[in-house]
Amino acid sequence: MAVPERFSADALRQFATTLLQRAGLDADKADSVAATLVDGDLLGHDTHGLALLAPYVKELEKGSMAKSGRPEVLSERAAALAWDGRRLPGPWLVHQGIDALMPKARDYGTASLTIHHSHHIACLAAYLLRATQEGFMMILASSDPAVRSVAPFGGTQAVFTPNPIAAGIPTSGTPFLVDISASITTNGMSNRLHKAGKQFEEEWLIDGAGHPSRDPAVLSATPPGTILPLGGLSAGHKGYGLAVLIEALTGGLSGFGRADPAAGWGATVFMSLYDPSAFGGEQDFKRQMDHIAQACRSNPPRPGVGQVRMPGDRGMQRRAEQLAQGLTLHPTIAPMLREAGAAYDLEFPATLD
Repeated sequence: MAVPERFSADALRQFATTLLQRAGLDADKADSVAATLVDGDLLGHDTHGLALLAPYVKELEKGSMAKSGRPEVLSERAAALAWDGRRLPGPWLVHQGIDALMPKARDYGTASLTIHHSHHIACLAAYLLRATQEGFMMILASSDPAVRSVAPFGGTQAVFTPNPIAAGIPTSGTPFLVDISASITTNGMSNRLHKAGKQFEEEWLIDGAGHPSRDPAVLSATPPGTILPLGGLSAGHKGYGLAVLIEALTGGLSGFGRADPAAGWGATVFMSLYDPSAFGGEQDFKRQMDHIAQACRSNPPRPGVGQVRMPGDRGMQRRAEQLAQGLTLHPTIAPMLREAGAAYDLEFPATLD
C-alpha cells in the first residue's frame, strides 16, 4: 500500500491564501477562507476543506463570489442581528459573525445572527473551536436555497439541501464538536463517489421513481433521484423534521429562502452563541458535560468498536496528529489544486520528507 503524501498545514494555508488573492480576493478575506478550508481538512472533513478551493476560485473568476466589501446590516437589536452577505465569501462572513456575536453574548447571555446571500460556508465544524475556546456554546446551521437534492420523507422530488447543523460545546477537556446534516449523506460525498464510479454501501438514495438506490448517478439522471433524509427509508421522518427546523432557522429567520428566486451557489446561515455563565453557571455546565463525556467514553462498546467516542474526539485527534506530522489530502485534491495554482503561476507545496 502506498504511503499517503503529507503536507505542511502552514504551507497549504499560505498556498490557498496566495491563490485566492491572485484570483482577486481581498487579503483579509483570503486569509480567513484559506484557514477555514485547511481547518476542515485537519478535522477530517475532506469533502468540505481544500476540495472547495478550486471551485471557490472559479466563483471569484465568474464574479459569483464578491471579492471585497462588507455585509449589509438589515436589522440589529441587543442580542439579534440580520445581515445581507452580499455574496461575500462564506468563511469570512461566519468569522465576522462570531466577532460580532461574542460581545453581545457576554452582555446578554446569548446572541444570534442570520445571514442571507452568503456564499458557501465550507465545513461547519471548522468554526466551533473559536467559540468553545472562549467558553461559549455555539449553534451553526446552513441551507442553500439555490440547490435541491433531498426529498421530504415519503416524497420523490427534492426540496432541501443536506442542511447541515453543528454545535460546539465546551467541557473541562476536549470540546464536543457536533457536525451533522439533516440528510443521510452529502452532495460532496455523492459527487466524489459518482466521479470515481463508486456506490454507497447502503441504499442512501432513491431514484426519480422513488426506488431505493446505492448509485449516486441517480442524482443526475432524468428524472433526478434524491438523497434520503437522515434515518433513511425507515426513520427518515426524523431527518425530515430536522431539515424543516433548519429551514426555519435559516431561510425563515433571515427572510430569504426557497420561496425566493435562486441567487446562485451559496448559503443562508443561522448562528447563535450561548454563555453558560448567564444560565446555570459555567462550572455546573461543564460538570454536566463532563459527566456525559465520562458516561459515553466509558460505555462498554459493541462488537467491532474499540471505544465509544464523543462527537469531535476523532477530529481533534486527527487535527493534532496532522499539525504535528503533516496533513494528508484526499487523492483527488492535490491534482486539482496543482492545476488551479498553475493558472496563476503558483507552485503547489512539496510533500514533507
